Amino acid sequence: MGGASAWLERRQVPIYLAAIAAGLLLGLVVPGAGPGLETAINPVLGALLYVTFLQVPAAELVRSLRSGRFLGALLVTDFVVVPLVVAAMVGFLPAEPAVRVGVLLVLLAPCVDYVIVFSGLAGANSGRLLAATPLLLLAQILLLPVFLAVFGGPDLAAIVEVGPFLEAFAVLIVGPLALAWATQAWAARRRTGRRVAGAAGGLMVPLMVATLLTVVASQVPVLGGDLTAVAAVTPFYVLFLVVMAPLGTLVARLARLGPADGRAVVFSGATRNSLVVLPLALALPDAYAVAAVVIVAQTLVEIVGMVAYVRLVPRLLPAGGRLRS
Repeated sequence: MGGASAWLERRQVPIYLAAIAAGLLLGLVVPGAGPGLETAINPVLGALLYVTFLQVPAAELVRSLRSGRFLGALLVTDFVVVPLVVAAMVGFLPAEPAVRVGVLLVLLAPCVDYVIVFSGLAGANSGRLLAATPLLLLAQILLLPVFLAVFGGPDLAAIVEVGPFLEAFAVLIVGPLALAWATQAWAARRRTGRRVAGAAGGLMVPLMVATLLTVVASQVPVLGGDLTAVAAVTPFYVLFLVVMAPLGTLVARLARLGPADGRAVVFSGATRNSLVVLPLALALPDAYAVAAVVIVAQTLVEIVGMVAYVRLVPRLLPAGGRLRS
């Protein structure tokens, strides 16, 4: 099992690209499977996060909460730098209100789930990022209506509901984290627990493959709803990923973070909360139906981008490059 896991880890980037390609093919060939696959996203993602959390000792999370410099860099990146980048884009976005709503919703909300997994693959301090998720969640619940009002008008701010954010936090963070801590406690007392924990750790790559394939295959059929809107916003999503890599790196260097903490900041700034804000878009009036398509397009662009980030970010912040916080 250990040999197979090591082989998969050495080849994880091409494996993930193959999973994305398989998801695209499945979504195109069997579009009717989309709704069923969509219901599987949270269970598969929850299992992936459980395996990820299993690698983070509970004591490390407590220590992470004391890192003021890291938390400050994270908040500046997600709630100062990102809104400024979005502000620079707004004037160039398509004029259609529904398209703009979708772009604003997805780009202004930082990710609190699979960013932890992708950042960990790049050698980031995913434990500190995990510890910061409640703060990121609270900040975006409070600030997203403000940003939407500034960029889209006061009526737009009213669409933000707390429910989807809290549900995602409970299902994707609290539940898997509690199960991971229970497994850690079991492993500390029993040999069987150590075997289970070890076996679960070897499932990281297969679960990531399952997650990528499920998300892509379930969302591809939605894109057929308005390919014109997808084509119009895709360049902005690509540009966002390109711009946020150096900007996140700059914030990390100014904060004098270590490489692992800096990589976590870069990933957090680039990765958006698409799976959580999508229900907000789906609840909009029919006139704004295309907003959901716009958000799904960002999800697919971002997944490919995150695979690239796994290789790129360690080069931007190499080991030994900065003082640790």
